[in-house]
Amino acid sequence: MQRELFIGLMSGTSLDGVDAVLARFPAAGGIELLAHSHAPLDAALRGELLALNAPGGNELHRAALASNALARGYASAAASVLVQAKVEAGAVRAIGAHGQTVRHRPREFDATGYTLQLLNAALLAELTGIDIVCDLRSRDVAAGGQGAPLVPAFHRAIFARQGTTIAVLNLGGIANLTVLHADGATTGFDCGPANALMDHWCERQLGRAFDDAGGWAASGTVDATLLDAMRGDPYFVLAPPKSTGRDHFNARWLERALAAAPGGREARDVQATLAELTARVCAADVLRHATGASELLVCGGGAFNQFLMRRLSALLPGAAVARTDARGLPVTQVEAAAFAWLAWAHCERRAASIPTVTGAVGARVLGALYPA
Repeated sequence: MQRELFIGLMSGTSLDGVDAVLARFPAAGGIELLAHSHAPLDAALRGELLALNAPGGNELHRAALASNALARGYASAAASVLVQAKVEAGAVRAIGAHGQTVRHRPREFDATGYTLQLLNAALLAELTGIDIVCDLRSRDVAAGGQGAPLVPAFHRAIFARQGTTIAVLNLGGIANLTVLHADGATTGFDCGPANALMDHWCERQLGRAFDDAGGWAASGTVDATLLDAMRGDPYFVLAPPKSTGRDHFNARWLERALAAAPGGREARDVQATLAELTARVCAADVLRHATGASELLVCGGGAFNQFLMRRLSALLPGAAVARTDARGLPVTQVEAAAFAWLAWAHCERRAASIPTVTGAVGARVLGALYPA
């Protein structure tokens, strides 16, 4: 019998850790999750991956070693879900591994541009004994697309309902929106910053990795002048297809915004304003691009930010705002599950890119295969 199990591995722009899922995709559709694990990134590796988002000395050497270290972390996460499910590696057909994005510049410089995810996939294949499907963005970029977001095809497979418009919002380091239209069309794009800037400010001011449940943001007051300065970024008014990352929305971006709106605000007011920025930008995108959406399903770490979720609900009174848990897929598992699905699609030679999302000239089979 052909092996039907897949592992998905994801470390996102928030850099909070590695998520792994073991999943099965029944012939009738949907997904069956057998196990999930989350492991924080080693502090030194996290620091190096953050640093590699910007130009620096000896980058090639440092990136190669970081790729090795990430492969070892991924292998440990894969082993964890196999132990949980009491499954042998030989029963898994493939692992879909995202790698860590450190540069994302599609369509720039030479009209093609590039996207770069660090991961030594050959080492991961050696360590796991399982086929690895990785480098999942590059083929879409080569076909003229943004290479991002990658998850809308998975969202369509899992969450779409005929005759109903549903929006799916992933609040990772960057916020991305998928719109599953009532007529069957699928669109999606990156909205802008989510946890990347909020986590940065929280760590810088409080020494904490994130703002637990958005409590610190809720204690502050939104600074209208700073919010206007942030919302003036040209990215927010670009028409899709579009994608972004830490190349653009980073600590330097925040410092420029603060300098453009000087004042005597408290640190917690900046946090409140960053949360409000994400809520306003995402809500505006839902209203503009998901007209008539009955649901906004939220996933990613930002779904635990109660302040942010309350603001989204207030700004979108016409839609039921809920976490993806309500549809059977826990918020912390959606992206890893998406990469398990992308590995399945690659193995089945099914196109998993959507030209109406990325702007590519056509749908493509995504990923590169590193056999065990």
